[in-house]
Amino acid sequence: MRKVKTFSWVLAFALIAHLSLTPAAFAQTSYKPAGFTSELKALSKKTYKYFTDFTDVRTGLTSDEVRITDKGAEEAKRTSPTNISMYMMSTVSAEQMKLITKKEAVSRLKTTLTSLEKMDKWNGLFYNWYNTEDASLKKDWGQFISQVDNGWLSAGLIVVGQAYPELNGQTSKLVEEMDYAKLYDPEVGQFRGGYDVAKGALTEHHYGTFYTEPRVASYIAIGKGDVPKEHWWKIYRTMPPEWDWQSQIPEGEIVNYDGVDVFEGHYTYQGTKFVPSWGGSMFEGLMPGLVLKEKELGTRALGLNNQRHVDLQIAYAKEKGYPAWGFSPSATPTGYSEFAAAPLGISGYKDSTTVTAHATFLALDYAPKEARENIKVLKKMDMMGKYGLYDSVNIETEEVAKAYLALDQGMIMISIANYVKDGLIRDYFHSDPIGQKPEALLEKEVFSIE
Repeated sequence: MRKVKTFSWVLAFALIAHLSLTPAAFAQTSYKPAGFTSELKALSKKTYKYFTDFTDVRTGLTSDEVRITDKGAEEAKRTSPTNISMYMMSTVSAEQMKLITKKEAVSRLKTTLTSLEKMDKWNGLFYNWYNTEDASLKKDWGQFISQVDNGWLSAGLIVVGQAYPELNGQTSKLVEEMDYAKLYDPEVGQFRGGYDVAKGALTEHHYGTFYTEPRVASYIAIGKGDVPKEHWWKIYRTMPPEWDWQSQIPEGEIVNYDGVDVFEGHYTYQGTKFVPSWGGSMFEGLMPGLVLKEKELGTRALGLNNQRHVDLQIAYAKEKGYPAWGFSPSATPTGYSEFAAAPLGISGYKDSTTVTAHATFLALDYAPKEARENIKVLKKMDMMGKYGLYDSVNIETEEVAKAYLALDQGMIMISIANYVKDGLIRDYFHSDPIGQKPEALLEKEVFSIE
């Protein structure tokens, strides 16, 4: 019996070495006690109630934000492509966790798809804001076409089409018509941030930082064939070392992938190497993993870096003496602001004592034990409301932002489904040819952080 145990640990550590994971990270991959699963399912029921209560029954469009006041719920009846995606993938998640029936899920999603087919578009791409009550363009909020928001909508459509084959015809047509080439700059090899239809102009800036949420749209555009695969390698892992305005001067080396020279650079924090995001927030780094199999396929690059960012967010909170962790843009009592573990960013968002619930759930696949404890701490700070955890809390003053955002509720819902159902949403995404075709890009890269 002892020999069997010894042999199994030899195999385990060999696998750890192969996957470039720490022993602690390896041990956590199997952490899924029944009690925790039940806690998460109970929380998901409350979280999904946001979508049932604040999604217009005529259009299938979810309100962007709800604030709980003494007068009741103040509902912002506008929505974005990302919000729509979060609702669709949350509905798939709810059905798979048996919170709603398949019949209800399909009915809900059909309503949303019918609205999407009728909504104003530009080259198949969606505007940034629509009214939830009639799906009309919210013109008083501009006429902007966002690369990253459309990427998330494409991702949600792909997941729905794979989860429910009866909807695949509608979802596939919508995705096929979304022409990402119109936002691509072939001379630079990067995407513009978007296009202002009223001005008739692309943004001056590009999405040049790789470890940020726009990489989902990049992946999908490559999978569709709208842009070449070389685009993946022309996004900066860190800024070049000679750009001395960034928060650290990176170290690394040039590596050639598919004929493109890539500077595989890294930063260092508390003695640990990592590839930075732009601001240092959790959702920039971890949100793409809701649909991309970065942990499974990018074991020496994105998956490993995701683990580092989770570990370092936790380490950052400990260094500051904070009782909780999870720094990411979120609602505040009076509005919305960007929060981060600033040392993890190229041009870090501000240091702050504000933590947001969705950041903890994005970390579930990488630090489930720590996430469970963090959720307990947040609950003790009176974060729990009718629709699950409120959006944020100042852990110094313990002032809670009694707000719910469709985006953040969606990230929580999908993260729970992926954790409880073993990567369910990622499996659906990668079952589609668009999700399958670029998989080699995830597999072949090696970050300079091992």
